[in-house]
Amino acid sequence: MPVIQRSTLRAQIADALRDEVLAGRLPAGRGFTVKEIAEQYGVSATPVREALVDLSAQGLLDVEQHRGFRVHVFTTADYRAMVQARTLVAEGVFRRPADPARPTPGDERLVSVRRRAEAAERAVLAGDLDVLIGYDLRFWRELGELMGNPYITEFLDRLRVQCWVFAVPYLRERPGLRELLWAGYRELADAVGRGDDAAAGHLVAACDERCLALAEKLD
Repeated sequence: MPVIQRSTLRAQIADALRDEVLAGRLPAGRGFTVKEIAEQYGVSATPVREALVDLSAQGLLDVEQHRGFRVHVFTTADYRAMVQARTLVAEGVFRRPADPARPTPGDERLVSVRRRAEAAERAVLAGDLDVLIGYDLRFWRELGELMGNPYITEFLDRLRVQCWVFAVPYLRERPGLRELLWAGYRELADAVGRGDDAAAGHLVAACDERCLALAEKLD
């Protein structure tokens, strides 16, 4: 049996807990201790503590002095501000001069992005929120990597995770899920593939407008 290195275990626990928060199984405001999570996963306290600190740095958990951790509670105002921040960054990406390292038609990296796009759209049509979140995050992460700036990619990925954490509980409670969700993944992948930054920028803006419309429904 291969030995799991501590750094790997730390990342695995962080990923697992992040998925629990995204799915709403660890709801906003829920408190817990390092011991509780260590017992749940059958591991020692050290990698759990490290994973929880990592998630705190990502804005998903709050540290409660001498008490443990608590899932961060995002407000509607937080959600609106995060979506607006995404929009501003995306506008800068698609308005800048073309980068020679960016993909061109036929680039193999676009195949994976297109595959994620198709899977995300199927999840939207099926109204399957759990499947959609996973493919949505992978789609945007890979798309960001194609644009060539890892710092922007990391920043936007963090914002998108936080937005999902806020939105998921409300989306689960609302009928007509398909009408609330954006489904322009393949169209955006095609625009990026042909180097049409104007069209790509419009599609990203449309996605964020759909998210802001959700915020309006919650006010």
